[in-house]
Amino acid sequence: MNDRKPWAELRDEVVAHPEARDAYDAARIRYELGREVRERRVALGMTQDQLARAAGLQQPAVARFEAGGTMPTLPLLERLAAALGARLSVAFEPLDRAG
Repeated sequence: MNDRKPWAELRDEVVAHPEARDAYDAARIRYELGREVRERRVALGMTQDQLARAAGLQQPAVARFEAGGTMPTLPLLERLAAALGARLSVAFEPLDRAG
């Protein structure tokens, strides 16, 4: 007999706890921000090193950010946006439409 639960079921059980949900949401935000920066950087044909220089950062900091490893401050996001030739836009989205 196989007593193992599918990953989705295990994940749902874990994130049912409020503390885990908060951590999961924070990780999701970091990942989504990193993905947005990476996609824009690649679309512009920039390397991580080029983005880092333009934003006044070191390349490893850009790599960590793009991997979702750090929660950025608004000033950092503004620097990245400027370096990517973009404008930072922050918005509130109703929970019933959030992903």
